[in-house]
Amino acid sequence: MSVAEPPGRSDPSGRGSAFSGATGGSGLTIVEPLIFDASRRERRAVRFPKPSEAARAAAAGQPELPASARRRGAPRLPEVSELEMLRHFNRLAHLNHAIDIGFYPLGSCTMKYNPKVNEWAARLPGLAESHPLDPAQLSQGSLELMWLLAELLKDISGFDAVSLQPAAGAHGELTGMLMTRAYHRDRGEGEQRTKVLVPDSAHGTNPATATMVGYETVTIRSNERGGIDLGALRGALGPDVAALMITNPSTLGIFEDQIDQVVAAVQEAGAIAYMDGANLNAILGRFRPGEAGFDVMHFNLHKTFSTPHGGGGPGAGPIGVSARLEPYLPAPMPVLAEGDPAEVLANAWALRSTPGARFELDDDRPKSIGKVRSCYGNFGMFVRAYTYIRSNGSQGLRTISEDAVLAANYLRVRLHDAYDLPYDRLSKHEVVFSGRRQKREHGVTTLDIAKAILDHGIHPPTIYFPLIVEEALMVEPTETESLETLDRFVDVMHGIAEQAKTDPDAIRRAPTTTPVGRLDEAAAARRPDLRHTFRDETEASMA
Repeated sequence: MSVAEPPGRSDPSGRGSAFSGATGGSGLTIVEPLIFDASRRERRAVRFPKPSEAARAAAAGQPELPASARRRGAPRLPEVSELEMLRHFNRLAHLNHAIDIGFYPLGSCTMKYNPKVNEWAARLPGLAESHPLDPAQLSQGSLELMWLLAELLKDISGFDAVSLQPAAGAHGELTGMLMTRAYHRDRGEGEQRTKVLVPDSAHGTNPATATMVGYETVTIRSNERGGIDLGALRGALGPDVAALMITNPSTLGIFEDQIDQVVAAVQEAGAIAYMDGANLNAILGRFRPGEAGFDVMHFNLHKTFSTPHGGGGPGAGPIGVSARLEPYLPAPMPVLAEGDPAEVLANAWALRSTPGARFELDDDRPKSIGKVRSCYGNFGMFVRAYTYIRSNGSQGLRTISEDAVLAANYLRVRLHDAYDLPYDRLSKHEVVFSGRRQKREHGVTTLDIAKAILDHGIHPPTIYFPLIVEEALMVEPTETESLETLDRFVDVMHGIAEQAKTDPDAIRRAPTTTPVGRLDEAAAARRPDLRHTFRDETEASMA
């Protein structure tokens, strides 16, 4: 059996394979048709009763819809039995890859395990069934939880205030930059400060966000060690700069070891220092951005704090700010209206209520940029993140970062012989390899490598990002993976590198064990098929 060959191809049992075990592998693959294609007339799981005479009489007295708004025929809903419907959606579910199924080393996304106790907490009736429009006196538990979460995030990050409203990381960025604009306008410098500096190792949302707010983005190059070039930064700073948006640790997986000088230079120029907190998982308990002088940072609760990440959300991107930006935070904000904050926090940690404590939503914020999210934000994510923080405690959070950094560096050391390391230095939460050697010597691209990884039941790393690394493979293992899982990934990656030498065509054909192989991405982008064609329509067009 080839070391790069997926399990089940030459050894169906998986016994004796380096890839056996519960951490991945190929199973039954099914090409599942659309439910419309499985539909057969009158084969219905549910038959609805006909309208009663009373319902008909009530409808008769209502004004009729205009002809343009009425259907000319019955809707083409799928008609299948209950069993076929159940099988269809279960088969679709098995086509997904998820953290609960296999390894998911998607760089800069922190695809860690989501503890199920978080789900239990989020489903407690008093929290799950609360309504955001309930009056404050009927929402004390929800308001207290949000206030406590904000206090914990302040303690973790070192910022003076936190807003929970933003619904995602990029939404947090947008909120932070809107506050930056409001701050400069308040000082009479809004027209003057038109530029935002963004290192070339930052997340792609950083320049996009700055552009959305109306700023011109200026790219600051990295130095030969992968950190921001201080000389280039100082040369770009001036009275026309509104902010620096920096990702730390960067998308290279490297902590900016000159961060104190970076922040000092930005603040000396009168600009706002924004830190993208998407990679906070690497520095919990080790580095507090607020203490380092940053003015604003967003948290990704769906990354660092294990609220589910994947499937399109929901996410949560709270922001922490320094005292000078606090007046501009979105309103309303949950506040402790009556009671001693220290007593409330101590009692919460001891699982006791605080008699006389009262929480409310503070709308009296004249400099606020206003609401950025309906109601409170994504409340269910707050419950999950609060549960996660409380479950781990301060030492547990520190251990999380230590283990995440250890896992990334373990992969860096184990794989550096098979793949190029553009910046071969101590990593934090993730490590960026390059497939340029495989491309140059064997014609196997990073995309080919990613497709081959799929055949082993592992989600590929982030590829072709950051843009400053040729043929980039960004790997983030997170702290929740076992040594056996990491070793299996190393075996898979070594096997693919070896097969790129001996049988590159096999790598270029991958994946071969998934329901579909390589899609024509250009055709999908240029000629998208967005409307289902029913069988009778196809037959009629061919007649």
